[in-house]
Amino acid sequence: MAPSNPLANWEKLGDSFYRKIPVYDAIFEDDVELENYIVAGAPYGGAIALYRDESKPIRLRDTQGSRSSVDVYSCSGKLINRINWEQATIRGIGWSDKEELLLVAEDGTVRRYFGLDGDFTSFSLGSGAEEYGVRACQFWASGLVALLSNNQLIAVSKYDEPRPRLLAPCPEGEVSSWALIPPAHTLSRSVEVLLAVDRTVYLVDSTEAEDKILQDGPFKHVSVSPTGRFVALFTSDGKLWVVSNDFQNKLSEYDSKSRVPPSTVSWCGDDAVILAWEDEIHLIGPSGAASKYYYDGRVHVISEFDGVRLLTNDTCEFLHKVHDVTEEIFRLGSSSPASVLLDSVDQLEKKSPKADENIQRIRPSLPAAVDSCIKAAGHEFDAYWQKRLLKAASFGKSALELYNSDEFVEMTEKLRVLTALRDYQVGLPLSYDQYLRLSPEGLIERLISRHEYLLAIRVSDYLQIPADRIYVHWASQKVRISTVDDEAVCKLIVQRLEGKPGISFEVIAQAAYDEGRSHLATQLLNHEPRAGKQVPLLLNMEEDELALDKAIESGDDDLVNFVLLHLKSKIPLASFFRMINTRPMASALVETAARDEDTELLKDLYYQDDRPIDGSNALLSEALRETDPQRTAEKLVLATRLLSDSKDPTVILQQKMITEASQLLKVQESLDKDLADRSEFLGLSLNETIYRLVRAGYGKRAQKLQAEFKMSEKTYWWLRLRALVAKRDWGELEEIGRNKKSPIGWEPFYNEILGAGNTKLASVFIPKCTTSNVSERVEMWVKCGMIVKAGEEAQKAKDINTLEILRTKASGPAIAEIERMINQLRPRK
Repeated sequence: MAPSNPLANWEKLGDSFYRKIPVYDAIFEDDVELENYIVAGAPYGGAIALYRDESKPIRLRDTQGSRSSVDVYSCSGKLINRINWEQATIRGIGWSDKEELLLVAEDGTVRRYFGLDGDFTSFSLGSGAEEYGVRACQFWASGLVALLSNNQLIAVSKYDEPRPRLLAPCPEGEVSSWALIPPAHTLSRSVEVLLAVDRTVYLVDSTEAEDKILQDGPFKHVSVSPTGRFVALFTSDGKLWVVSNDFQNKLSEYDSKSRVPPSTVSWCGDDAVILAWEDEIHLIGPSGAASKYYYDGRVHVISEFDGVRLLTNDTCEFLHKVHDVTEEIFRLGSSSPASVLLDSVDQLEKKSPKADENIQRIRPSLPAAVDSCIKAAGHEFDAYWQKRLLKAASFGKSALELYNSDEFVEMTEKLRVLTALRDYQVGLPLSYDQYLRLSPEGLIERLISRHEYLLAIRVSDYLQIPADRIYVHWASQKVRISTVDDEAVCKLIVQRLEGKPGISFEVIAQAAYDEGRSHLATQLLNHEPRAGKQVPLLLNMEEDELALDKAIESGDDDLVNFVLLHLKSKIPLASFFRMINTRPMASALVETAARDEDTELLKDLYYQDDRPIDGSNALLSEALRETDPQRTAEKLVLATRLLSDSKDPTVILQQKMITEASQLLKVQESLDKDLADRSEFLGLSLNETIYRLVRAGYGKRAQKLQAEFKMSEKTYWWLRLRALVAKRDWGELEEIGRNKKSPIGWEPFYNEILGAGNTKLASVFIPKCTTSNVSERVEMWVKCGMIVKAGEEAQKAKDINTLEILRTKASGPAIAEIERMINQLRPRK
């Protein structure tokens, strides 16, 4: 096959060249007449939406004329989907940068289609749109602006979170044309609208409508350049103006010599403007230079940021500015190093020595020439010239000692991917710049939406991108369209996805559930390794017990609690308890949470589990927290009843203790009435109650309480001792000391009284401390300051060493007395 001319379809406009590249031909069937359709194309070589123009007559034999639909095609004319439309008249068709189709009805209903499968979500532009009706719409990457019949503008900034808001009130008058400036190109970072009304243009944002004070309207078309720097205006007398975005400078003017306004005014990149009539296109450059193209039928213009796609019934073409590096190589008479390097390939194939001469001539610029050939290869659609330029780059870098080949390798990879995408069966005619902006991940998403799974997987493997999303989408689609039984579908999906990393069976199971195949969804979820992904879907499917079991298997307390909270709010309490009774972990978590937050639930749980002691303890805890004596007593009675039927010794002991606690409360209530002006006894323990009674001087009442509650003598004596010491009732303590016997011994009396600072009374109890040894009693006397008495104890025990020590501690007359004791014990000579 003879190589194509690289300069074919080049047109010079001022200082730049533009070229029109044929991408596809014979693309639409004969029954699709584009002249009768409104056409909207997705960015980055995306899909094309066709909607029947209701202003055009319908042929009787047109089978599609009887019903309204939006047909989605690839750029190569392959029908992707047909969306039936039975709503109000469509007033806006657009695409997001994620290739989501947006359809805006006259009543303000907006449908957002995603995935090209016909699935959609919808939202409304509000009551104003419903009342006045939508007249037209403009779209940008992530939002839209609707123009109502009363000139009001409604903006939606995010399709994911649609929140329609009114822009500033617009002036009255006939709107002849309008365009929007996306938020990325405005100082306010909010969408702004250029509204041509009567003879001027208004800049409308959320706060005001600013008059740009123009006098040459009405303007039939307003169009903003891709970067937002320039505005194209088409006047009623057939002239095209290009002005700066602040409307202060007119940069160029072109007279189309046509009183019929074009159907569209679009930008070709940021440097040229396209005027399109039915079958005629004018390409106007920066200096007002123009080139004209003529077609046999209606031509539709689809804007891209780096050019335009031209769509007719027969062809799809890409018109764009020739890149500087391409112009440098292919321009007639070019002698640039890259052009010479490309020529060297021809000489090399002819085995001419001129090939080496060319290399030597451009050797100082050889690295730059290699880079230029690599870049130029990326901007070529023709595979012949791609290979030719890469071959020139390869030849050039082979003559260099040091050259980093990474860029060369990356370009070959990108071109291989782009060639596969541009195939008419796929129909994604991306330019190199569009591919870079879309990103490989975005490209994979577009292949997935077209169900090009095999190509998507190959591209992912080739570019080393995770392919899990592709496999999941394939499996979800298989679930939707498969007609075989659930077991067979599940087996097929599991076999195909076995060993593939990152697969989310939860997404696939959700697709099965959405299709009404709950059994298949449950089977698929068994292969999801992450319990956190399994459980929510199982709950949605009302597989409650299975969801709880999966959560317990995961060992994740938070996940189990999430399921338990869901179940508790959904099913009857008795059923809830039956479900958790056989699952110890779930029961333990419910008990732990209820202990802090819901005591009623805790008591119900203990009752259902037949745990009377725990139930009684819960009531006892409630009783202790009560401030009302009556309610405290009631709680204690209930706690006792729970234990009344048991014969377990532990339970009987518990019941006895609670009964005594109830009796004590009654006694304390009586004491508060009889002895105190306020609540001093209520809620105290038995020990504390007796201690306070003794200290308050009610010893007989304390003794009666001891007998009534069968408190041990030792405990009672300890309480009485400490209360009397705290009261400093030394007379009563001295009287007690006259007894012959103490249940707790006399050492506690000595220690407590000595600790209170009464050494004299403490010394009274030292002789009674018969259980203490001599050294301990000596120490007791010393602590009371009675050294002589300590010496007498030591003398009785004939302990000279202790006496010697005491002599060192003695003072005054005590020294002589200790000396006397020592002399009496020393043996006489």
